[in-house]
Amino acid sequence: MDAAHEDAHDPLARYADEFHHPCDASGRRLLYLCGHSLGLQPKRAAQYVEQEMADWRRLGVQGHHDASRPWIGYHEHLAAPLAQLTGAADSEVVAMNSLTVNLHLMMVSFFKPDGVRKRIMIEASAFPSDRYAVVSQLEFHGLSAREHLIEIAPRAGERTLRTEDMLASIEQHGAQLALVLLPGVQYLTGQCLELPPLIAAARRVGACVGLDLAHAVGNTPLRLHDWGADFAVWCSYKYLNAGPGAVGGCFVHERHATETALPRFAGWWGHDKAARFLFEPDFRAIAGAQGWQVSNPPILSTAPLLASLEIFASAGMQALHIKSLALTGLLRSLIEERLAGLVQIITPASPAQHGCQLSLRILRDSGEAKRCQQRVTDSGLIADWREPDIMRVAPTPLYNSYGEVGAAVDLLAQALRV
Repeated sequence: MDAAHEDAHDPLARYADEFHHPCDASGRRLLYLCGHSLGLQPKRAAQYVEQEMADWRRLGVQGHHDASRPWIGYHEHLAAPLAQLTGAADSEVVAMNSLTVNLHLMMVSFFKPDGVRKRIMIEASAFPSDRYAVVSQLEFHGLSAREHLIEIAPRAGERTLRTEDMLASIEQHGAQLALVLLPGVQYLTGQCLELPPLIAAARRVGACVGLDLAHAVGNTPLRLHDWGADFAVWCSYKYLNAGPGAVGGCFVHERHATETALPRFAGWWGHDKAARFLFEPDFRAIAGAQGWQVSNPPILSTAPLLASLEIFASAGMQALHIKSLALTGLLRSLIEERLAGLVQIITPASPAQHGCQLSLRILRDSGEAKRCQQRVTDSGLIADWREPDIMRVAPTPLYNSYGEVGAAVDLLAQALRV
């Protein structure tokens, strides 16, 4: 693949100018392949935040009703673009809270241990926050992780999960499963799970199904409504480029839209909108995902997300995914060609099993591997590190180029051969 030719004919190349790209102290633009950890800032984000600051200065409390985008319904501007990105109905998605807060709120409703059905299944090496949340929910119900947490691991000598093994485990433990919690993309390996058969299998044995889409939303095509999971949660500071600590998101399948028997931790922003300011003592949930809101939206951390989602809507997720696969395909081929014996790619090669991210195992002892990561950083390549020897890189199609992929491999090769 000729990187210069691909960049010259890339219909998405213009979107790189929609973002601020980090530079070093001398003004040199850095190679930023870290959108899986924190997306770049959309240039229009400052304009959107300043609009809310200006409305706040000008209007004070009246901005709730009279701002350019009234704050009371601000989150509703996000429903349609989030639904489009996730393959959901507008009523099934809501921007609220943060990922782990949303995960806890969802488990209150969808982890309902009863009789022998008391166990939760997650993948081994789940993101720590997910595991902490799951274990704390088990303990809240008087259960123990030792007895009631099932962790599905790769086979001996392998780094990624096999769908057939996960299906077998769901079938084996089916009568005991209350909840199956799966990642869309496994954060450490970059593996994109084959979700439709896994969701179908979990539902078939009577378990509820939840998804952590932190590394999938804005990265891989999603069809949440059709796949039928009960809920999903995500953050928006990675591929969605909404900034550090930005508002998260949540999906609740429409079959639960008016299900009053589900327990939930309620708050006033989830109460019937028509009666919200009547301050009634009894809670009546809004139908759909908005009924799980607990508080009014954080406007200043929601505005950048609105700015970014406009860019996604313009570019189109399908076009972005095609470029993503091309970028990672180039990255993989260059590493295999130039760095054989120095780097092992642990992310699956099949295009159906990865998104933007490739996870690279540096084939050195842990101390030297970490020094290699530091040399890479010092040379101007921003990736990230997971102990003891994993470097994660993500050429992101909204703002990375084919030429940058080639330059990144050049810098990695130099760092490895010092």
